[in-house]
Amino acid sequence: MASNTGTRTTGTRTTRTRHLIRPVTAVTGSLALAATLSACGGPSTASDAKTVTVYSADGLKGENGDGWYDQVFEDFEKKTGIKVKYVEGGSGEMVQRAVREKSNTQADVIVTLPPFIQQADQKGLLTAYEPQGADKVAAAGKSADGKWTSVVNNYFGFIRNTKELKGAEAPTTWEDLLDSAYKDKLQYSTPGVAGDGTAVVIKAMHDFGGKEPAMAYLKKLQANNVGPSSSTSKLAPKVDKGEILVANGDVQMNFAQSKSMPNLGIWFPAKEGGRPTTFALPYAAGLVSDAPHTENGRKLLDFMLTEGAQQQVSEIGGGFPARTDIRATGPGATELAGIIKGVEIFEPDWKDIEAHLDDYIDAWKSATGS
Repeated sequence: MASNTGTRTTGTRTTRTRHLIRPVTAVTGSLALAATLSACGGPSTASDAKTVTVYSADGLKGENGDGWYDQVFEDFEKKTGIKVKYVEGGSGEMVQRAVREKSNTQADVIVTLPPFIQQADQKGLLTAYEPQGADKVAAAGKSADGKWTSVVNNYFGFIRNTKELKGAEAPTTWEDLLDSAYKDKLQYSTPGVAGDGTAVVIKAMHDFGGKEPAMAYLKKLQANNVGPSSSTSKLAPKVDKGEILVANGDVQMNFAQSKSMPNLGIWFPAKEGGRPTTFALPYAAGLVSDAPHTENGRKLLDFMLTEGAQQQVSEIGGGFPARTDIRATGPGATELAGIIKGVEIFEPDWKDIEAHLDDYIDAWKSATGS
């Protein structure tokens, strides 16, 4: 893995994948999956001209209809009359699905975590479009050629059960997780399928100083791992209930989940003797090439970067605004800033990761026997 471009410590705001595919839904009610996906590509018909289809990594849509997507899609429909059809899955899964559909494109907008948004671009899935407000997004949060733009900033992290793991019992390092007390009590989502699962490999490679030492560690950790999970968000309920004690996740998703799961604690593993680390893992959105409703896709991307939508990111979504000119306020924003205070934030070499992703995933599979 190429060397990192730098690290920094933050005490203020700075800057996900996961489920198996859910049925396509509209904000106003259920729609038949077959009806949506059997339509042929080409010009919109009168019945579907006022729709836009979003393929997205999970985390921004609430389990109880109370997530950032829920609010934004509802507001978008009220303003434009355009209904949002939503398909959710792992970041890698969404890209793979869009690739399979290239001859009959179904999605208008795709939202994934790095490095899968870069992978989507590399596979020719994205067409250039810079949404209104994209000029306020930091350069690191968007592609130079306008193929994708972050809409919600986020950080990778881990969660633990705060009821069972208190004080000195709470893990703080990677090495703590090798203890036999975590046998069958630890689980992380599948690298290569889930964005947050892939992030486990990225963070381990950074913290342990390269691919080989990271894989040596993950081989040891496999003794405690419950097994693969294509869904990161499904791990949080298990941790909250005590079925497992530790899992991977991300700040935005887990902070939002903690509203209804009181036993979730967000933390950032450190290498023994080192400092806790994390990295930005934003939800990045792009307009799909040859989309059936291109103009509607542009309108939705514009809307997600409006001041109103960005103001709602922290209090409703549990994330961080993608626009640097939007300062999140309120108790949620304060708590989020506290979560990452004192944590060292490094910047992965996304070009290297995208170029060598298959190699890194293959190395992980070999090390863990997955």
